[in-house]
Amino acid sequence: MTGDILRIMLLVLQLAFVAGLYLVLLRFAGSLLRDLRSAEQTQLASRSGIGRLSVLESPEDEPPAGSTIALGPINSIGRNVNNTIFVEDDFVSTNHAMLTFRGRSWYVEDQGSTNGTYVNGHRIDRPVALSFGDELTVGRVRMRLDR
Repeated sequence: MTGDILRIMLLVLQLAFVAGLYLVLLRFAGSLLRDLRSAEQTQLASRSGIGRLSVLESPEDEPPAGSTIALGPINSIGRNVNNTIFVEDDFVSTNHAMLTFRGRSWYVEDQGSTNGTYVNGHRIDRPVALSFGDELTVGRVRMRLDR
């Protein structure tokens, strides 16, 4: 009789241990899934860009006027199709300018273009910090930096 009770108690303890083990594993799996979803949302947010350029004017319609371009941390602008931002305009150099996000600010730097890069109507000759709302002009294409 005592042996049967002892066996039943031992079986109950074994089942409780296995159930506890499964509970820990399920919580661990849930935590991993939450982390993966969070990482996926962060990756989607980074793909959508940390800023964007709104195209205000584009005579050759490349990029199309009225369109927005999602920006990554480093963006090359120019007439070469390998640039991050391809601009079809005879007044734009092959590798015209670089738009980079450093720390907390955007910077634009002319890459030795023939016709220059302009910020809010002023020609730049060194890297210039941009604020949201500033207008960037390369060739005859005007763009505005937005959030």
